[in-house]
Amino acid sequence: IYPFYSYSTDFEVHRNWLAITHNLPLSQWYYEATSERTLDYPPFFAWFEYALSHVAKYFDPQMLVIENLNYTSHATVLFQRLSVIFTDILFIYAVHECCRCVNGKRAAKDILEKPTFILAVLLLWNFGLLIVDHIHFQYNGFLFGLMLLSVARLCQKRYLEGALLFAVLLHFKHIYLYVAPAYGIYLLRSYCFTANNADGSLKWRSFSFLHVTLLGLIVCLVSALSLGPFLVLGQLPQVISRLFPFKRGLCHAYWAPNFWALYNAMDKVLTILGLKCNFLDPTKIPKASMTGGLVQEFQHAVLPSVTPLATLICTFIAILPSVFCLWFKPQGPRGFLQCLVLCALSSFMFGWHVHEKAILLAILPLSLLSIQRAKDAGIYLILTTTGHFSLFPLLFTPPELPIKILLMLLFTVYSFSSLKSLFRREKPLLNWLETIYLMQLVPLEIFCEIIFPLTPWKWHFPFVPLLLTSVYCALGVTYAWLKLYVSVLTERIPVRQKAE
Repeated sequence: IYPFYSYSTDFEVHRNWLAITHNLPLSQWYYEATSERTLDYPPFFAWFEYALSHVAKYFDPQMLVIENLNYTSHATVLFQRLSVIFTDILFIYAVHECCRCVNGKRAAKDILEKPTFILAVLLLWNFGLLIVDHIHFQYNGFLFGLMLLSVARLCQKRYLEGALLFAVLLHFKHIYLYVAPAYGIYLLRSYCFTANNADGSLKWRSFSFLHVTLLGLIVCLVSALSLGPFLVLGQLPQVISRLFPFKRGLCHAYWAPNFWALYNAMDKVLTILGLKCNFLDPTKIPKASMTGGLVQEFQHAVLPSVTPLATLICTFIAILPSVFCLWFKPQGPRGFLQCLVLCALSSFMFGWHVHEKAILLAILPLSLLSIQRAKDAGIYLILTTTGHFSLFPLLFTPPELPIKILLMLLFTVYSFSSLKSLFRREKPLLNWLETIYLMQLVPLEIFCEIIFPLTPWKWHFPFVPLLLTSVYCALGVTYAWLKLYVSVLTERIPVRQKAE
């Protein structure tokens, strides 16, 4: 993985952030714009880069020069790679804590078949996290470590620690706002209200004003520590504008496999049909709609163009049923995890400018559910296979092709075999239609990587492989999201479990 560094834009992003935080005063961090890779993460991550920069200067001081755009050296690459590996220690510890929370009802003589071992491998050897962090280059392992550790603390009923860890996480990377509703409702339901009635309904008299106050203090203190300096400097609006850049467009450069990928593809199909049937005027078709393919600014030619407010409303409506289930059908940690995954998936499906890497926000916590029930294991296999496949375009150079295929095959084979073994006494994890859908990823990859580059279409329609990958994977992700929702909404909870 060491040589493949110069192809990742995120490599230059983090090098630039090292330079900004190392050389400039705090008041200029969110104004500096020498590079287009401006600082757009919350303040805690900026301080994280600041701390790393004081180690980076011993490897290669030139990487800390702001004007050295796209600077690479062996020492710089070595430092960046080592920093990711070192910070993954937190992820490893978080996985250990999550494994301690696993219900041990499914005992196994062979350690390889124990749920805790399977869970550890599914998390530590996650294909998507491996290629995004250690080949493409990011610090997701460190951030997911914070999230999984907060989940473990909530499962252990150490609510204040879990709330503190999640509050800190939000000020490291604001994408975790996707799952904030799950945390908020679960803490309110399980910590602020301290008891249930015999039928599982909420005992309103059990409300604890002290617990609410403690949670509020945690949120306020963490937010003050993170945003307070910028509030004093009068720069909070500038920080917010960097964190939420709505001018970037509906879709990322690579369409994330979500609802908007299907929406955009439908617009392209309708545009082509409209032009062939002379229903549309070619001179009035937005240029980016038909020639640029997968670009950030996408103007729809037939279907209505989507605004940030529309995506916000769609996301809110999509997560609402999961939040209601968490409140009215409490299942403890299991219900919290279900709501967390559904919030992550709903935000992924309908969010504004969603990155394809955000699918990991649903895949990793779903791993904890996959070892508990066969139904969840089947959903996990569909979501991980399609979600991981959608990350293939991130590694687009010829030397990376065998690496990504081999790594995904190893992880996928292990996922299927281990979960099948764990639930061997139950019905098959996938039905025949789901199996056929997943098998079609093989010819799709052969077409995109081998056949299409040999055709003249490559020069006229270079976006086709990305389009096909996003749209096909969007079908699988949408199906997994709907199947999980149906499972959660139709699940019956025993009265005794509700009371507990």
